[in-house]
Amino acid sequence: MDKEPVTVNGLEKLKKELEHLKNIKRPNIITAIAEARSHGDLKENAEYHAAKEQQSLLEGRIVEINDTIARANVIDVIKIENNGKVIFGSTVELINIKTNEKKIYRIVGKDEANIKENLIYFRSPLVKGLIGKNKNDIAQLVSPAGEKKFKIKDVKYI
Repeated sequence: MDKEPVTVNGLEKLKKELEHLKNIKRPNIITAIAEARSHGDLKENAEYHAAKEQQSLLEGRIVEINDTIARANVIDVIKIENNGKVIFGSTVELINIKTNEKKIYRIVGKDEANIKENLIYFRSPLVKGLIGKNKNDIAQLVSPAGEKKFKIKDVKYI
């Protein structure tokens, strides 16, 4: 079983989600199943089947979160000396060499990734091109959209 890198914030979010699923969602689904069951014939009871499907998805997510927490390798970048190297958990400021567009990303685990919040998964193609590089290095990304080059303007461990 491989360890799963997780930021401190990512671990807290997982724990809160797990708590919510177990204490709020699960009882609600159990109530919905009981209510649907009371309507009689289960073969043609759409409410019952929908509630059972929700229960299955919920239980699957609970198992997934428990597994991630059990394998979590919590990385707190604040406690690591910043030598300008791009690592898991770091915040990276990039400049697109062609367009001069500036982007700031934080490198995180899969459950925390959200491109709208500029949180990118450490196994994404962009991050694979960044990990191990240093401040002021040029990173090259090859994607289906073509090749892009970025200058690493700054690396922060925050």
